Amino acid sequence: MSEFEAILETSAAAAVEIAASALTERGSAIPPCHNCGKPMIGAYCAVCGQERDTHRRSIWGLVKDLLEDIASFDSRILRTGWALLLRPGELARAFREGRTRRYVPALRLYFVVSLIFFLILGVSNIAIMQLVVMATPTKITWINGQAYVPNPAYDKDDARFVPKMIQMPKDKASEPGRHYEYSAKVYFFAPIGAYHVALSPEARARLSQAVFEDDNATSKPAAARKAKPDATESWILKHVFGGLQRLVADPAALNGSLTTWIPRVLFLLLPLYALLLASFYWRQRRKFYFVDHLIFSLTVHSFAFVALIAAAGLAQILDGGTVGWLFLAVVSLYLLLSMKHFYEQSWAWTVVKFGVISAFYSVFFLLPALAAVVTLGFLDI
Repeated sequence: MSEFEAILETSAAAAVEIAASALTERGSAIPPCHNCGKPMIGAYCAVCGQERDTHRRSIWGLVKDLLEDIASFDSRILRTGWALLLRPGELARAFREGRTRRYVPALRLYFVVSLIFFLILGVSNIAIMQLVVMATPTKITWINGQAYVPNPAYDKDDARFVPKMIQMPKDKASEPGRHYEYSAKVYFFAPIGAYHVALSPEARARLSQAVFEDDNATSKPAAARKAKPDATESWILKHVFGGLQRLVADPAALNGSLTTWIPRVLFLLLPLYALLLASFYWRQRRKFYFVDHLIFSLTVHSFAFVALIAAAGLAQILDGGTVGWLFLAVVSLYLLLSMKHFYEQSWAWTVVKFGVISAFYSVFFLLPALAAVVTLGFLDI
């Protein structure tokens, strides 16, 4: 408590004592506050705010208090939802201007919205992401004693830089059986069990072999690795090959890890995004404190979870790619409008800062964090 606040509190208590003494001299009975013991002059204690009537003798009083609290809470929720969805930047601006009683606190709103998102996914049995492993037979072409296979990165519209065929090691090409090219298709917000991996036994065996491929001259022979794998190969067997086996058996194998770690990672990214905002609005540091940037970060991430809830619903009826682009467009527009309303700069500066901050945050924070979550989930670490 600051010295000024202490002076105000002491002055308020002294004023209450003076007023109570004056009323007592006139013959009025002044009961003490049941909470703090100070004289209670009106319907509420002027020191701690305790009300005089505690409704101990009336059941209807308890019911009335309950209804009033529910109505008040509902009205705050409705006002908060309206501001969050249709008035970008209003919640953060209200906090900066001291209008906090009208809305649900930003931190509580973030936790509630994120919890609702993951609860909806759990109840509806929808996976955040599913990876379907596919195997395509590869045709080997022999040219002048060298083996070549089609280049998966070949683009006929850009053939000058990407070759159509790539060379394949002779010993590998000479192995009996068919050769396969493996890829994975990603599905977002699809029901668990909607997709299955259909690999032939031969394709599964080739996939197992591909985990241990190493074209370096120092690599061990396959027989030596099978006989007694060293620590590195044991780690690969347990994590990399284990991850492939889990994905082949269940495309939604990563969903549990994603559900566990994504909310934690995003919560850690909140202050980092606030730091980015603070650095780009450093010249306005006397007007915007770090806590203002943090509240802004909380509100835009809360809206992102609301948009994810809508995206999960739309993904059940629309193409996943279309839903993804629509999600990015809506969140980007919302963030741009929020920055304009909250920081009150010109449109030109707002657009520039929006682009730079969004790119920096996505490239250096958000995407690496999500990639780490997927990788750790795949390796089961």
